[in-house]
Amino acid sequence: MAGDVLIFGATRGTGFEVAKILREKGEAVTALVRPGSDRSALEEMGVTIFTGDVMDAGSVADAFASGEYRAAVVSLAGKRGERPRPDGDGARNVIAAAGGTHVLMISGIGAGDSKSAVAPKVMEVLGEVLGLKGEVEDYLMQSGAPATVLRPGGMTNDPASGTAIKTLDHSVMGVINRADLAALTVDCIDDSEAVGKIYHAIDPEITWKAPLERGEDLPPAKS
Repeated sequence: MAGDVLIFGATRGTGFEVAKILREKGEAVTALVRPGSDRSALEEMGVTIFTGDVMDAGSVADAFASGEYRAAVVSLAGKRGERPRPDGDGARNVIAAAGGTHVLMISGIGAGDSKSAVAPKVMEVLGEVLGLKGEVEDYLMQSGAPATVLRPGGMTNDPASGTAIKTLDHSVMGVINRADLAALTVDCIDDSEAVGKIYHAIDPEITWKAPLERGEDLPPAKS
């Protein structure tokens, strides 16, 4: 395929799994990595590192200018209570710089029009963050860039099951392994039918519920 893939949020989680899948396919991958962040695992995979900060619009623009990218994967998160957040202002910086690059953003079930898909406890604890993610989804969809959003439910670090699905049914909630979410994301990169779509991503074979879906509190945030 013409053009490489640029990843924001590649040092861990879903972004790392996306990088791993793409490199296993022999694709060229570049990752924006903050100074001081551990990049050793990415370098071992052969990922090109562009040092910068997603919270700095200039860094993001420079990352896009560093190559020819057909897709940008945005897998950003923030710590509880963090302001501003990488998945807020940082994601907006990516969208603003993307131009005609296909932007694939990892969001979350409960964002946008999917509030009713999650348990009340989810909105009680994560409502502010999910509201922010919904605003960023809107910003992306109105940006003019080719765009795909994937909303996972609860996430695990278990190995890929191969049974995860993406659906346009925004009433669906469930759990998904990050490796499977990454595979669904990679499948969307060159899929013209995925452009303009917001998917829910779950594994119907995983029947247990995430703690908040069960009405439980999250453990205290680490200091």
